[in-house]
Amino acid sequence: MITATVIIASSLFAILWTIVSKGFSSLSWDLISKVPDGGFYIGKSGGILNAIIGSIYITIGSTILGLCISIPVVLYINVYAKKNSWFANITRLTFDILFGIPSIVYGAFGFAIMVYFGLRTSLLAGILTVTLLIIPILARAMDEVLRLTPNELSDATYSLGGTRWETSLILLRQSVPGNLTAILLSFGRAIGDAATVLFTAGYTDSIPTSLGQPTATLPLSIFFQLSSPIDEVQNRAYGAAVILTVIVLILSLASKYFSKKFSKYKI
Repeated sequence: MITATVIIASSLFAILWTIVSKGFSSLSWDLISKVPDGGFYIGKSGGILNAIIGSIYITIGSTILGLCISIPVVLYINVYAKKNSWFANITRLTFDILFGIPSIVYGAFGFAIMVYFGLRTSLLAGILTVTLLIIPILARAMDEVLRLTPNELSDATYSLGGTRWETSLILLRQSVPGNLTAILLSFGRAIGDAATVLFTAGYTDSIPTSLGQPTATLPLSIFFQLSSPIDEVQNRAYGAAVILTVIVLILSLASKYFSKKFSKYKI
């Protein structure tokens, strides 16, 4: 266990050291607050504000949409359906299979749907495709949290005359800390994935003002900058990686804070 812990901690340190040592010199207010100027990818001025805003748009939109789909499904298979029913088991198996599908396959599927309906790369297409990617993560994580909820809690609710809907609300409140972790996992997967949005969201140097416009993301911005043969541009890519890592770190700290805050409501 000590060896495994050292390996994991060393890997994290190596990743952080690599991106910070190569990208710290490129970090500046202009990098965060400006969109790319002409020639940005050959070493000229500008920033990655378009990619930061685009990633936030796609991640928040897909997480909200994923929750709207995942919560009803999870509540149904845990409260309304019979325990260990064939429908619940098939649903869980389906999510497990979807969880293991590579993100590039989701991107290709989203692209095929776009071609079929004659749609162009856009913010909306990126949100919908990333939603498909994170629904299995959200649903299975929330499902496991609800399954760990004591059965006595549901029995007590029913004994007091509570309906299935009221029982669902109580179970959701009881599992808030675990659900926040599920949301964090899906949020981190959504904001850091590049293959899903490569074919669907497109890329642009401007900030989208509507769902029908293409949008840039941080992972694609890092990819395109690392593809440049110019050292300065590659260092900017590492700077963008630092920004992406900081965003994930802030989300992790916020999740721990709110999990601890809502844990007082647990029975």
